[in-house]
Amino acid sequence: MIDIKLLRENPEMVKENIKKKFQDHKLVLVDEVLELDKESRELTLMCDDLRMKRNAISKEIGGLMAKGLKDEAEAKKAEVNEINEKLAANEGREEELKNEIKERMMKIPNIMDVTVPIGKDDSENVENEKFGEPAVPAYEVPHHADIIDHLNGLDKESAGRTSGNGFYFLMGQVARLHEAMIAYARDFMINKGFTYCIPPFMIRSDVVNGVMSFEELEAMMYKIEGEDLYLIGTSEHSMIGKFKGQILKEEDLPIAITGYSPCFRKEVGSHGIEERGLYRVHQFEKQEMIVLCKAEDQMDWYNKMWSYTVEFFRSLDVPVRTLECCSGDLADLKVKSCDVEAWSPRQQKYFEVGSCSTLGDAQARRLGIRAKGEKGNYLVATLNNTVVASPRGLIAVLENNYQEDGTVKVPEVLWPYMGGTKVLEPKK
Repeated sequence: MIDIKLLRENPEMVKENIKKKFQDHKLVLVDEVLELDKESRELTLMCDDLRMKRNAISKEIGGLMAKGLKDEAEAKKAEVNEINEKLAANEGREEELKNEIKERMMKIPNIMDVTVPIGKDDSENVENEKFGEPAVPAYEVPHHADIIDHLNGLDKESAGRTSGNGFYFLMGQVARLHEAMIAYARDFMINKGFTYCIPPFMIRSDVVNGVMSFEELEAMMYKIEGEDLYLIGTSEHSMIGKFKGQILKEEDLPIAITGYSPCFRKEVGSHGIEERGLYRVHQFEKQEMIVLCKAEDQMDWYNKMWSYTVEFFRSLDVPVRTLECCSGDLADLKVKSCDVEAWSPRQQKYFEVGSCSTLGDAQARRLGIRAKGEKGNYLVATLNNTVVASPRGLIAVLENNYQEDGTVKVPEVLWPYMGGTKVLEPKK
């Protein structure tokens, strides 16, 4: 959510930002907010005047009563009652206006960084840089579901009976490889100086509304029936929410946390749920990182954070690239974002395994997260980035380490987490 002062002072810039995101249907929100804001400020001045008048009359009443002028005092009391009735009506309208303004402000996109490429959708995202040589072996690399099945590691049929489409059982050595990646990601980030966290896996609606846009909420979140609770789609939601309403010490910034969690997503939209494999599912596990910092430090942290994910996947022998998200593919709260994509030797193309974003002060404004500096309190910047989300990360490791004889090499960095197992053998 942007600062309403910015909208008041430069509405044309806000409108231009909306146009660059190809969301022209939201242009009307700017004018509506300005109109409502004008009424709200006029009403606030009116209420202030009424309160001043009421205070002055109240003092008169005391003086009249002291002089024994009861009738005059009662007349003044009647004036006070009239003022109180007007105030009650005006204060009710003030609250209505406040809610109407907030509802519209939360739909207006955040101001993008000037470096964000302009494009209508993800087809116009821009490749930044490749890391590692994307190889295609002379032999065929099977579909990841077949690789896992040959390793006796996947049971979607039983998951269909227990939970429905979009769920799965991981079994045996594949399940262990999956958890080894998550454990390695944890230690990888701890070694980068991040504090390890296991957050709540459910959050209240006020936190949900603070960390994501309405569009993301509808497409992603599972609501707990009869409770003001949602299952998290990523540990970022809880970890940012941890600081809701807090005033942080400036000397404690930056705050860098890495969190583990299961993640739950409805995956509503045209892409749907993958019937056969594990690329798009309702439940997965993830190691995430977040940073809270000063606004002037956010781009330095942004570049550090995506580079950590690149380094992580390269240590698993997976070639990757970074893809700059264009304006039309940028979620409304984000200032700048890039995806980290892993090479698929089977498909001979890259696929998304992580996303890094800076949101400026949008989440902090919604959640009331500030830091106390020498010149007063200020909103912090928040950033988030995927270290690894599995089974997508698992797919990348399996495909890029698949051997012609059907075995899968375990990347060396994972050997300690696999009890020394160096190769996954297919079932007999």
